[in-house]
Parts: sequence; structure tokens; C-alpha cells
Amino acid sequence: MEEDEIAGYVTAYLKKKGFTQTEKIFQEEFQTNKTTSSPLEPDIAKHILSFSQLESGPARFHDGYSKLRSWTYSSLDLYKHELLRVLYPVFIHCFMDLVAKGHVQEARHFFNTFREDHEMLHLRDLQKLEGVLSPTHLEEMEFAHSLRKSKFNIKICEYSYDLLLQHLHGTQSTTILGIINEHINFQVTAGQPSSIVDDPEALLEDSLEERLEKASTLLSDSEKGEGEAKEGETEESKKRSVEGGKQGASIKKVKKDKGGSATGKSTKAEVNTVAAAPRVKPELPMPIIPTEVEQSILEDLRNRVQLSSVALPSISFYTFLNTHNGLSCSSISHDGSLVAGGFSDSSLKVWDMAKLGEQTGSSLSQDENDTSQNQQTVGQSGGGRRQYTLFQGHSGPVYAASFSPVGEFILSSSADSTIRLWSTAYNANLVCYKGHNYPVWDVQFSPVGHYFASSSHDRTARVWSMERIQPLRIMAGHLSDVDCVQWHANCNYIATGSSDKTVRLWDVQSGECVRVFVGHRSMILSLAMSPDGRYMASGDEDGTIMMWDLSSGRCLTPLIGHTSCVWSLAFSCEGSVLASGSADCSVKLWDVNTSTKVSRAEEKSGNASRLRSLKTFPTKSTPVYALRFSRRNLLFAAGALAKNG
Repeated sequence: MEEDEIAGYVTAYLKKKGFTQTEKIFQEEFQTNKTTSSPLEPDIAKHILSFSQLESGPARFHDGYSKLRSWTYSSLDLYKHELLRVLYPVFIHCFMDLVAKGHVQEARHFFNTFREDHEMLHLRDLQKLEGVLSPTHLEEMEFAHSLRKSKFNIKICEYSYDLLLQHLHGTQSTTILGIINEHINFQVTAGQPSSIVDDPEALLEDSLEERLEKASTLLSDSEKGEGEAKEGETEESKKRSVEGGKQGASIKKVKKDKGGSATGKSTKAEVNTVAAAPRVKPELPMPIIPTEVEQSILEDLRNRVQLSSVALPSISFYTFLNTHNGLSCSSISHDGSLVAGGFSDSSLKVWDMAKLGEQTGSSLSQDENDTSQNQQTVGQSGGGRRQYTLFQGHSGPVYAASFSPVGEFILSSSADSTIRLWSTAYNANLVCYKGHNYPVWDVQFSPVGHYFASSSHDRTARVWSMERIQPLRIMAGHLSDVDCVQWHANCNYIATGSSDKTVRLWDVQSGECVRVFVGHRSMILSLAMSPDGRYMASGDEDGTIMMWDLSSGRCLTPLIGHTSCVWSLAFSCEGSVLASGSADCSVKLWDVNTSTKVSRAEEKSGNASRLRSLKTFPTKSTPVYALRFSRRNLLFAAGALAKNG
């Protein structure tokens, strides 16, 4: 009976692996030799029985993946970034195989044990798979069904591929080897592995869901043009993908043929949608926004005030006192609850406005709403007790600070050529990013967080992600210092302003410059992007503000009014009003709608620019360092009180 049992295990294994021909031959030989053959040796029978139990038990998935994971993380750095790509598809297929075999409890334990490894880049996929609780869910869920039917393409060098095979065969991880053979398609390249900085797929991961969407889109496009010639079919599918706004599947050649349209719109789409720009899908994989944050944002949007030339925003001004000319920069969180100041003594200080309101009086000044409220707290505390959070770590003046969209992180850049990430919840430094060779003048979080951009005296701008200490992209091309940086609304582009008097627009995916804006007569100090992604404003050292059309690269109109450096610019949430803050101690509001619709005849006349200035708000003696529109269209401003005389 033992021989029949062993034969059954061997037959089941061959059938499972798809070796049908071998299975038939084995059964025939077993039946022929059943009476004449001698019994199997006890050791061999024991090995076959133990192997069959391992093959059928749920523990083999956990053990196999755990071994692969440990080996991958302990491999050489030269090959690690390529080998790490194998872990995610193996992880999800181990989980789905466990569910398909009915081991639901083991599957949940496996999923919860290893999910943290993949949350940063694949949170959306994990949230979908988290709802798979039975084999029927796998069949009913379209996403899971597509994953099990498709193969995951991974680029890997020949050395990494050989190392992986040696490990799998050496550890006899047949379960993992079977999953890899069935669900992963390796694209093996000759030679050494590519550098992690030069490899966009290693740095900017897509979710599997997006990859499947792209694959199905390309498939449907090819099916539509089945009767056409190959070249014509390819061109048509390219056009459809670009006109549909699917930037994630767009091709760089198409972008160049279009002249590098900054918003990724085709000419046809631009004609048909003059009133509102189409929403372009980011090419970068974006983090998932927590549900409670989404609800807060929706609440703000419901209560948003619509601004126009006749409905101007309220302004809340935060004044730093007793800074003794030590304040280098200022930043305000998206809801105005936190205000940060970077100082020349290398410190970063953050004030919580809610706590200040509890500790001090509520009297308000006539001109600057929050001046008297913050007089004893913003700057040096009069009561001896420190009423701000002090962040220390830089070894040079702090030149820029930027809050994440939710406000849980803050970035700072310094003369020490580093960028630091701080946690506002734990009041601690989390990461120090080193890459620039000279002082870093500006740093800005992307509109959705996770990614950020920096600009430096080394004439480069760099794109980073929070979890990597090396830059993902380096934008080189400016002839002098890159003084400021700003993200486009769709996160596919960044703009940089330089001391070479130009503004450049860069493609984040390729790192290439797609626009050069020429017209300023002095160094550019501030930039702002309109929420619809069509326009950009730039402010220079002379006090001139220029409004640019990103699609054409043309200057629509200069906005004249400031008499000194324009240090900050901000568009209102619907893009109808532009606010500018200057060293001339004033905040000005500009009518964007009129400014972008000025005829050439009006441009030549002197009255046009004056008409576009809606209102000027002078401060007592406070240069304006920072501006920020909240989601409800309240305008926050900040600056340090200057000494008179």
C-alpha cells in the first residue's frame, strides 16, 4: 500500500507541474513493474513522503518566501535593487495560492507578516487584495483574476538571474520556483546590472493594477486597428493614448513630436475644453491618501469660498518678532495650523497656532491680524518657556522649509548641502538626504507628498522620494544657481527658476528640459503653478512678475507693481487670483482671469497691468517671506518684522 501511496504522490506532482507525457509513461511503467520490482528503499520513500507533505502544506509558502526575502535583503548592493523586484509578485501569488487552496487563516497570517515590505510602493494593490477572504473572492474579483492569468515582466541582468536560480535550486524552494516560472517573465540583459539611479523602473514603481490597465489599453487599441498595416496601427494607438490623457502609457517620442506640451494635452483636447483643463494622470506612482484625510479635504472643499475680482480672500498674517535678522525662510502648512521658520543659526522652529491661541491673549491688531497674538510667542518667548518646537541637525543656515500636504512631515534645506526630513508628530529628524555639492536654496514637497524637489548652488535641481537617500533624477542645464523650484499640478513636471534669469520646465520621468522661459531681467526668486496646470507665475529680484502659458511657452503679461524682490507667489484654489509677497512689505492680489486674456494691443498700453492688480495690502514693516492659500481659500502670509531706522 505504501508503494501505491508513493506512486499517487508522484503522479499528482507530475500532473500539477503539467508533465502529462511523463505522467502517462510513469503510470504505464508502474503498472508493468508493479509485480516484479523490488520495494523502494526506506530512505527514498521517506524523502518522497516528506516532500509530498511539504508540497501540499501551507507552511511551504511562508518558509519559501521567508528564505527568498532574507537572501535578497542580504545580497550585494550591486544586485539587490534588481532582486528586490522579484519579491512583490512572489508575495501576492503566494497569498493568492494559499487562498485558492482554502488555507484562509494561513493566508491572512502570511499577508499580515510581510505586507509592510510592499506598502510604500504597492499600497493600492494590497488594499484590494486585503478583501480576498475565500477562493470564491479570487474568482469574482477582476483584479485578482487578471493577476493570476497574466505574467509580471521584470528586467534583470544575467548575473542577478543566475544568482537567483542558484539560490532557488540550492535551497530546494520548489514552491517559489514554480510561482516564478508560472507568473514572472524575466527580460534578461547581458552584462552588469544597471545603476539604481539610472533605472527608472527600480525607482518609480507602478502598481500592478496600473500596469494591467496599461496592458489592456494597449491590447484594445491594437485590436481596433487589426486590419491596418503595422506602422499605421502603432501611430494610431500612440495618438489615442496621448489624446486620452493616459500619460502613464505615453511614449517619450510622442511627447517630443508634440513639442513637449507641459500639460500633456493634445491640440484637439485644448480646443474643445477651453473652460477647464483635463485632469492628467500622474506618471509617478502616488501614495494613497488616508480616508480621514480625504474626508477632511472634502469638508474643506465644501466650505471653500469662491474668489474673484469682487470677492477677495481674507488674509491671516503671521509676524515673527525679535528674530534679530536671523530668519532665513518661512513656511506655512496647508491648513495654516503650523508655521515654520528657518534661521541662520542652523535651527528650524515650528509653531503650533492652536497651542499659541490657548497660551496667549486673543487681541488682534488692526492691520496684521495675528501680530499681537503672536508677539510673545513667534520669535523669542517673553515668558522664558519655549513655545515652539526646535529642530536641530543642520550645520549651516536653513534656507527653505516645506510642509507635506497632510502636515505630518516637514523638509528643510541648508547651506550644509543637505536636506532633512522631520516628523512633526515625533519632533525628530527622520532622514538626511545628501546629493547636492553646494548650498541647497529651495526644497518643495510634491502636491501629493512622498516626492520632493530641491534646487541648489551647484546649478542643478533634483527629484527625491522620501524612502530613498539618493536622488531619483538630476536636472542639469541652468547656467547659474537654481534658486527656486515648483511642482506642476499633475506631478509630471517641475519648474526651476535660476540666477541665469530663465525658468525651465522639466519632465520628471525623463529628466529632460521641455521648456525654457526667457524674459526676466534679474534672478528668479519665486514660482507658482496654477491649479489647472495651464499657467505659471514667476517673480524676480526687480519686483516683476510674469505670467506664462505653459503649452506655448509664451509670456502672457508682466505684472508690474512691486518695488522690490518678489519672495513668494501663490494661486488661489480655483486659480482665479494670484497673491504675491515682496520685500517691499506688501501683499498684492492679481486678477488671473483678466491677466491671461489680455490682447496684444492692451499689452502695449500702460494701463493694462495696473487694471489687473486687484488690491495691495501693506504691512507695518514686515517683508513677506511666505504665502499659502488654504483649501478653503483663506490666504496665510508670514514674515519677520524689520527694524526701523
